[in-house]
Amino acid sequence: MTNFNRRAFCSFVAASTAALAAPGLATGSSKPKVVVIGGGAGGATAARYIAKDSKGAIDVTLIEASKHYYTCFYSNLYLGGFRDYGSIGHSYDRLSSNHGVNVVHDWAISVDTSGKKVKLGSGSSVSYDKLVLSPGIDIKYESINGYSPEAQTRMPHAWKSGTQVKVLRDQVLNMRKGGTFVMVPPPNPFRCPPGPYERVSMVAHLLKAKNPTGKIVVVDPKNKFSKQGLFMAGWEKHYPGMVEWIDADTHGGIKNVNPDTMEIETDLDTFKADVACVVPAQRAGAIAMNAGVTDGDWSPIVPETMQSRADSNIYVLGDASVASAMPKSGFSANSQAKVAANHVRGALTDSKVFPARFSNTCWSLVATNDGIKVGANYKGGSEKIEVVDKFISKTDEDSALRKKTYQEANAWYSGITSDMFS
Repeated sequence: MTNFNRRAFCSFVAASTAALAAPGLATGSSKPKVVVIGGGAGGATAARYIAKDSKGAIDVTLIEASKHYYTCFYSNLYLGGFRDYGSIGHSYDRLSSNHGVNVVHDWAISVDTSGKKVKLGSGSSVSYDKLVLSPGIDIKYESINGYSPEAQTRMPHAWKSGTQVKVLRDQVLNMRKGGTFVMVPPPNPFRCPPGPYERVSMVAHLLKAKNPTGKIVVVDPKNKFSKQGLFMAGWEKHYPGMVEWIDADTHGGIKNVNPDTMEIETDLDTFKADVACVVPAQRAGAIAMNAGVTDGDWSPIVPETMQSRADSNIYVLGDASVASAMPKSGFSANSQAKVAANHVRGALTDSKVFPARFSNTCWSLVATNDGIKVGANYKGGSEKIEVVDKFISKTDEDSALRKKTYQEANAWYSGITSDMFS
């Protein structure tokens, strides 16, 4: 599986759901009830497939605070000027109109696992027979000394898409001539392993066009990163002398950040930034913690079903889960959602359940028409999700193949967002 285009994506969807039938409306209080918390790549997909493929036999409620979902995947391309902001925003309207999903725009505050109820910010409660949690990540502000929710206005992490990405883009565009952009990636594990380095590429793309004497310094808490050889070769090719990456062994650790002075302090040096993107460590969204399905920062799952190991009536998808070899990505969440939806439907309607099969590809854009990728296919093992086969772009690929990879990524984006929201 070295090529993945929109047709292939649609074929994968069709194959993985071959026995699933036409949509219907989920109405009536006597039906089994599924509540899905979180309307991203995991939650929206799970809600859609459970409602659609149960032919209306299951009452599905999706709880999501935001009325429009802005994808974290492709937000870097907005930052780099390859997408407009509206193109990464999506509505939940068709989940309701096409599939009868009851979309509730509210915060899920707490979960009563014994009574099988979710309490909402409005004060009301929603009961469930099965609960699907796809809450994404929360930021561990305390993981970096000096960082805080208040600091993110000066040093945005922009790791949840939305308005912070707009703030960061404006900061880069208004950076003084010859200034310095400092990127502080998060430690493992975190959402979208190649994301910080695609972000560096997109900032470099902007600076090359608008501020060619600007510099980028990456102060990394790690000694290696996803697609490292590919990114570094791309930086040298497209942005020679602009990007400096400093590993943890070299700088000795990030000791403090100061948003007032725009300084990042390490054992090696104190880096002065004109613009800084600081991304702290991460944990599962708070509702997973509240539901009691986390062990430490993340939620262990049964690999064949995506069920929580702590509660068999709860399924945990996407970034919040411990999915072993699968990275925390939108593609992973979408793939896991289909496995969970199949098992939820089987448990509540006695329909056929298929063996778990998962896929993921992470595309990144380095420069105009220079796309790279890494990915794998997986299966549910006895103890963890296991790799079946994997692939990665090569450093010596020609420009035609890199352009094709970028086009393939665009087709995937169209395919997955349609799969989530149509």
